[in-house]
Amino acid sequence: MEFFPSLHSPEEARRYLEISIQQQEKHGFCFPVVEDKETGAFLGFCGLNVPGYSDPLPCGPCVEIGWRLIPEVWGKGIAVEAARFWLGFGFETLQLDEIVAIVVVQNHKSRRVMEKLGMKHDPAEDFDFPNVPVDDPLCRHALYRISAEQFLTQANG
Repeated sequence: MEFFPSLHSPEEARRYLEISIQQQEKHGFCFPVVEDKETGAFLGFCGLNVPGYSDPLPCGPCVEIGWRLIPEVWGKGIAVEAARFWLGFGFETLQLDEIVAIVVVQNHKSRRVMEKLGMKHDPAEDFDFPNVPVDDPLCRHALYRISAEQFLTQANG
């Protein structure tokens, strides 16, 4: 997990699952599992989230899109396909005005996915992630945005 500080313990994983269930119940979305269409094998997760960090993000309150996939499927278009589905759900079903994505600045693979989705980055909005030490290489984050109008124009264009 190149751009995350550590692996979760089983206890932390259970807590994350509880939070995901609460997100689903409260908002109607979360970060659900992504499976291989043919085999049903676990590939990771992708979905929407309302960030609930103790320190507010510069884009908050907001809805973010996020994904985390196993390395074996990187570069195969799965993240783009799954994220495009969730953007459509967010804009067409939930009628959101904007969806953001938050990424460690050095995570060029995820940034490429965001760009393929039509998300826009303004370097002036880069920020230090809450609760990550300033000298940690994972502290600095980029913020990407896409509006409903931008997404629907490219989806229908």
